[in-house]
Amino acid sequence: METVVRNQMRRTYQRRSADQRVADLDRRIAELKSRQAAREKKDDPVVREIPKIRERLRKFAQLALDNNRPDIANSALAFKASLDRILRSEIGATDEEENELPYGS
Repeated sequence: METVVRNQMRRTYQRRSADQRVADLDRRIAELKSRQAAREKKDDPVVREIPKIRERLRKFAQLALDNNRPDIANSALAFKASLDRILRSEIGATDEEENELPYGS
């Protein structure tokens, strides 16, 4: 006959309660809804144009610096930074994506 050897060690984890599982599923549903909303916002023509204007502002700021106009360069870079914040909020960037902007840098 076979002998069954049972491990006498206790589990080091605890099973989640039904309330914890429901809370986790609710959180997951909220994440999926926010991702879907972000995908739908990417179709917005204004949001699609932001990366192009960001690149043009970067080039314009460099041109201003090359021609000894740091005041204009600072203004252009400040406006570019505000566009970066708008783009992050529009597409719902997460904390991991905070350093990486979608649609290029």
